[in-house]
Amino acid sequence: MSTKLLKHINLIGIGLYLLALIVISLAFREHALQWKWMLWGIGEVLFFFLLTTVFYPRWKGDDTKRFKWKVFLVAFVIRGLYAFLVAYYYYYETGKAFEYNAADSIWYHPTAVYLSRCVRQGYVSYIFKYLNAYTMGWSDQGYVLWLTLVYTIFGRNLLTPRLFKALMSAYLCIVVYKLGTRTFGERTGRLAAVMMVFTPILIQLCGVHTKEMEMIFLSIFALERMDYLIRSKKYTVWNIICPILLTGLTFGFRTIIGMCLIFAFLVFVVLSSKDLVPKKGKIITLVAIVVVFLAFLLSPVGREMRIINALKFKDLNYQMKHYDSLGMKHGELAQGWIMAPGAFVLPLAPMVEESPDHNKMIQGSTYVKNFLAFFAMLAIVIAFRQKKWRDFSLIGAYELSYLAIIMFSFAANSERYHEPAVPLIVLMSAYAMTHLRRKDLKLFYIYCGLLFVALVVWNWLKLSARGLV
Repeated sequence: MSTKLLKHINLIGIGLYLLALIVISLAFREHALQWKWMLWGIGEVLFFFLLTTVFYPRWKGDDTKRFKWKVFLVAFVIRGLYAFLVAYYYYYETGKAFEYNAADSIWYHPTAVYLSRCVRQGYVSYIFKYLNAYTMGWSDQGYVLWLTLVYTIFGRNLLTPRLFKALMSAYLCIVVYKLGTRTFGERTGRLAAVMMVFTPILIQLCGVHTKEMEMIFLSIFALERMDYLIRSKKYTVWNIICPILLTGLTFGFRTIIGMCLIFAFLVFVVLSSKDLVPKKGKIITLVAIVVVFLAFLLSPVGREMRIINALKFKDLNYQMKHYDSLGMKHGELAQGWIMAPGAFVLPLAPMVEESPDHNKMIQGSTYVKNFLAFFAMLAIVIAFRQKKWRDFSLIGAYELSYLAIIMFSFAANSERYHEPAVPLIVLMSAYAMTHLRRKDLKLFYIYCGLLFVALVVWNWLKLSARGLV
């Protein structure tokens, strides 16, 4: 991809955001965003597009070792500084060092503090009693146990786990580089790594006390290790155990991620060429996966999976009923079958005041994902066009299965549940950008026009649902 083309795409990204923000603010001036939310959004958009344009040309020619070191170091410094500064920002804004609209964080922290105190006093067995007493057992407890470990070793300081998030997020850039390079080539891997460094939501997750960063790190790292295992053909004990361990840990953060990882690996093995996985190897792998999956289903984790499915993913009309219960209009548009085609794009950036403060703070980051969604979808077309669908199968199976489950669930319109899809959206976008054709640019311009209209309509719907317009 030429520097000129990257600059062209990024300038359009900035211009489209500013145009949409201005038009929406003027059209709905009584409900326009406060200046601080606008500044957050503009900063996020400029940060991503401008710095990607500046640093990719400078770094793309470096040797591999130097390139990876620059990516990791810059990413860690940015994330570490952000985690430190935003804690004081939140304290100034809310009186606590927790994010806006904090809910789970206020439960995670004191629970982990209490459990770490139990461990330090020698009551380790209480952790197991706590897990057994908790309705969902192990599921959703991975983050509490991780915080407990951190607090036990390093003390009960809010900044410590956030610095660990910064470390994970920085190394995630290297993980995506490795995965992208093996799957799509060096150019794609390098562009994806640079984009990951400056992807705003992956920086902002380092400043909140929720589980998303750890969950994203485990899932993408598991995919990369699966990919390495199959492509390298080095079936050592560690190479086999590592992706199994990482996948197993994801069940303690979000059950459906573990399920999607198993499904993606299954698809990858089945669709891999005979050069990578011979027929005998495919049969052995399939049998092993079936055995492991049955073991999950018959275990307490399997019971939790069935409970979660019944409570959160079985009722496809959850969103519609939720809107109706609040007395809001347009609930019929929140059904899974209507929203599913926009899985890569949704939810759109909120650019009116009638949204939770946290969502308004990250609306620029949300827009970046909305913008990159075109290239992520185009990547699927290019993979088939270049007959690389076998190489793409691991990434594609995971991303599509996860997004499909989310879109047909209670979380279809929740930005938080879409965040685990962001790293692969970035990687897929990098693949599309490095293999663009002139005809593809025409589709890109059309998409930009549609995205502008969609942003205006989306924010109108937010106000209309509340009877404000």
